[in-house]
Amino acid sequence: MSLLPIETVDADGAVREAEEAVAGDTRAAFFRKAAIGGGAVLGSGAILGMLPELASAKPSRKQDVAILNYALTLEYLEAAFYKEAAGSGALSGDALAFAQLVAAHEQTHVDAIKAVLKSLRAKAVARPTFNFQGTNTDQAKFIPTALLLENTGVRAYHGQVPRIKSKAILTAAAQIATVEARHAAAVAVLVAQTPFADGIDTSITPLGAFDKGLSMKKILAAVGQTGFIEG
Repeated sequence: MSLLPIETVDADGAVREAEEAVAGDTRAAFFRKAAIGGGAVLGSGAILGMLPELASAKPSRKQDVAILNYALTLEYLEAAFYKEAAGSGALSGDALAFAQLVAAHEQTHVDAIKAVLKSLRAKAVARPTFNFQGTNTDQAKFIPTALLLENTGVRAYHGQVPRIKSKAILTAAAQIATVEARHAAAVAVLVAQTPFADGIDTSITPLGAFDKGLSMKKILAAVGQTGFIEG
């Protein structure tokens, strides 16, 4: 499945307006379909208290809002993937423990990003609908898929951190990126093929001594190709 056409997911033009603020060849396709159900687990004040830098964030340029909504879309996907996995009854042992822990982390990331968007008086992108096609309800498929998603998350954050204008948002994004990297390292160990061999896809350091960020366009194309986003 290729990346969804921008017109399909941005009928009102809001995403393309945000995209104009994002320099370079990126495409901020935020998949504006399906309203999110339910409320946040914690209030905005509690979430911002976990990341003090966000509490002091001031309205910044449209580019920062576009990047926050891009990150929120990816966090929606990860939170849904792990929540479904943890509740499926199909996982056991370390895989189940990993899914439960990371589900909580990713939902906290969702709540934190939504809270800072609210503090900036910016609209949060709607949660898409997902179909993980059994990849998170089969332990043999769950572990390699989780590794792919976590490495994608790391590269997505690294691709945007240098482009964030607000120091407060930049600091918070870096804090989330390091947690995503720890998730990736942990699941690489669960894969247990070559976790300590530099430069191998199943390694804790797949790119060697330096991670490399990817553009929005490349990340969203990769996510689109999974077929996990239905609308």
